[in-house]
Amino acid sequence: MAWAQVNWPPGWEVQTLPSAEGGPSRERAVKADANGDPEMVVELTRTAVEAGHQVNIEAVLLQMRKASQADLARQGYQSACTPLRGGSLGGLNSAQTTCEITLNGGHVMTQTLVAATGPGNAWSLSYAGTVAGYAAHQGEVDGIRNSLVLDSQQP
Repeated sequence: MAWAQVNWPPGWEVQTLPSAEGGPSRERAVKADANGDPEMVVELTRTAVEAGHQVNIEAVLLQMRKASQADLARQGYQSACTPLRGGSLGGLNSAQTTCEITLNGGHVMTQTLVAATGPGNAWSLSYAGTVAGYAAHQGEVDGIRNSLVLDSQQP
C-alpha cells in the first residue's frame, strides 16, 4: 500500500479492497477469535480531494456516523454515539466519535469513526468490534493508529 504505512500487529488478516478508477483506496484488517470469528475490524480509507477544495471534516464525520447508524438500524440494531471530538490521525488533525451498538437493549458492539484531511486527500479510519473484542484489542488498535504514516501528497 503506497498511500499509507501501517504497522499491523501479528495475527491480523490484512487485505487491500478493490476500488473503482479514481475511487477511494481502502485497506481492511480483521482480528479473529480462536473460532475464526471476527472480534475486531479496522478499515483505513483514502479519498482524493480536488485541489483547492476545503473538506469540512466534522460534516464528513457526521455523514459517516449517520450512514453507519442507518445501516445498523436496517439490521435491527440501535446505536448511541459520543459527541464529535478532536484528535490526530497520522499526524493530521482529525475528528472522531465512538458509538455503542445495542441489540434488544444489550450492548453488542462498539465502533469508532475517525476522519482527517491533508493536502490532496481525505482519510477515514473505522474500527469496530464485539464488546469483548474491542476491549481486548484496544491497545493494538491504538498502536495501529499511532503508527500510521499517511502519504497526503499522493492523489
